Amino acid sequence: IRGLMYWEDADGSERRIYYAAGPMLLAVDARTGKAVRSFGDAGRVNLKEGFDRDTSKLYVVATSPGVIYRDLLIIGTRVAETHPAAPGDIRAYNLHSGVLVWTFRTIPRPGEFGSDTWPADARDTFGGANCWAGMSLDTQRGVVYAPTGSAAYDFYGGDRAGENLFANCILALDAATGERLWHYQIVRHDIWDRDVPAPPNLVQLEIDGRRVDALAQITKSGHVFILDRETGRPLFDVEERVVPASDLPGEQAWPTQPIPTRPPPFARQVFTESEITNRTPEAREAVFARLAQTRSGGQFTPPSREGTLILPGFDGGGEWGGAAADPDSGILYVNASEMAWILTMVEIEEKGDGDDDPIGKGAKTYTRRCALCHGSDLKGDPFGENPPLLGSIDRLGPDEFEAIVRDGKGKMTAFDYLTKSEFGNLLAYIEHAEKVENEEGAGAKRSDSADGHLTDGDSPLRDSGDGVLPSARKFRSTGYNRFLDPDGYPALKPPWGTLTAIDLNRAELLWQVPLGELPELTRQGIAPTGTENYGGPIVTAGGLIFIGATRDEMLRAFDIDTGAILWQTRLPAGGYATPATYAVDGRQYIVIAAGGTKMGTDTGDAYVAFALPETAGDPRAQSDEPGRAAP
Repeated sequence: IRGLMYWEDADGSERRIYYAAGPMLLAVDARTGKAVRSFGDAGRVNLKEGFDRDTSKLYVVATSPGVIYRDLLIIGTRVAETHPAAPGDIRAYNLHSGVLVWTFRTIPRPGEFGSDTWPADARDTFGGANCWAGMSLDTQRGVVYAPTGSAAYDFYGGDRAGENLFANCILALDAATGERLWHYQIVRHDIWDRDVPAPPNLVQLEIDGRRVDALAQITKSGHVFILDRETGRPLFDVEERVVPASDLPGEQAWPTQPIPTRPPPFARQVFTESEITNRTPEAREAVFARLAQTRSGGQFTPPSREGTLILPGFDGGGEWGGAAADPDSGILYVNASEMAWILTMVEIEEKGDGDDDPIGKGAKTYTRRCALCHGSDLKGDPFGENPPLLGSIDRLGPDEFEAIVRDGKGKMTAFDYLTKSEFGNLLAYIEHAEKVENEEGAGAKRSDSADGHLTDGDSPLRDSGDGVLPSARKFRSTGYNRFLDPDGYPALKPPWGTLTAIDLNRAELLWQVPLGELPELTRQGIAPTGTENYGGPIVTAGGLIFIGATRDEMLRAFDIDTGAILWQTRLPAGGYATPATYAVDGRQYIVIAAGGTKMGTDTGDAYVAFALPETAGDPRAQSDEPGRAAP
């Protein structure tokens, strides 16, 4: 959960906190923590309800807060990224009663604006195009600005020919009615998981002597789109660039994509031989050999059987932590990961060996449902964000394993639709893979195909009973695979994480510095490399940028003018969150959630707050003592 919503009435007599837990939107009294029973069903609204199609068996949750406008609570959802998925409708609820007031359909009904950018039955069968990252509200205009993600399935769109509005858009909606005022599509027909990953920053800029209300939208690709808040028109030139066609049968990649000419990207765009790591000769040789086997043509090179290099990776570039903007100067501060990933597509066989064998049938179930997250070799990912399934049955026991598969756990959705036979075949395949791993040391037998992990339920997109797949849905990714060297470090040269200052008035980069370090490499005499990072920055009037986010579990303060580190301290766990600042009795505080768990680091459960001593002098004074972070 990335935040809460707070509301109080005019005289402050009633105060509420709204938050989401899974598919439930809840309201509690801010003073007592008790449910506000007049809201929804005894204090809760089920976000799976209220669609114009059945989503009861589909994955619908809210991981980011919405916004409150007058008596409306406006919120988006996170949905599945494989077939089938719920549509990504943006909805507004009466904050007193929980009654649904308006809906904006991000996948239009037939005849609605944008429906011609989809197949005819899109509203009934497709999902995604959802606002999962949160949104920004212009209270004076009464406009909510909502970024949307890609359409499902993320990496193959042979069944959804067209630009696919309103996926990958910045949407400007009338906050009172949900009416579309304008939209700007960042990626057309997304097949790279290029969700618009964070709410836009609302800023006032001075451009060529003219004061403009603008928004700045960061992207996973490392670009910033600077748009007029009133019209949605770019304030600096955007080039409609011709991009490569796909050679996967059935795929119709869109022939052009919009690329800002200014400001320059804040993350690298291509991975060439000159960018290969030189950490050790062995690492360089291994990466060189793998890079030579991939397609590496820069942004918007389509997914491929050989493996397509994605840089910045699936997690950016920019990500859900968003950017911070100084309202006085119009300078944007944004952190980025510089991690390459490899996207490999495989074809799912309709018929073939193993169709009459439980292990073979289980292998097909696994590759279609589980491999996207847990890997085609059942070993999860190297950072432990998606756990390995090898050994899981022995560790959990068959009953608990089945309960987790059927009921879901954490971010894993429920597979309650699997028949007893299908589950038995899946179990047989995993047990067989464990036996191969234990007895032969050869690893789990890799399937010829890999597929997404989210539910097929009773959707019309479900595979037919004889195992035949719709011809337009025969390609799946082998999973989310970071491009690492043999020792587990990024395959490209540092920096692997950066913090960048961008003057939005002139669309120019001012400075860029590494963000984070890996102590074991520092001890070897390697300059701070930066690290992959999750969570965003805040900027203060005292001239400081505060940010956690890094794999080294530090919280840092940077100088806004130079990017120099002025203060840093270790947190009890990774601060993979955006800090918050507030004042009590004239004393300013900085607080961050230290939850850990990302990138293979330890789990934490602490909120950590810092403040200057009450008699503090220079707010930029450096200190490494806990409790002395300069606000």
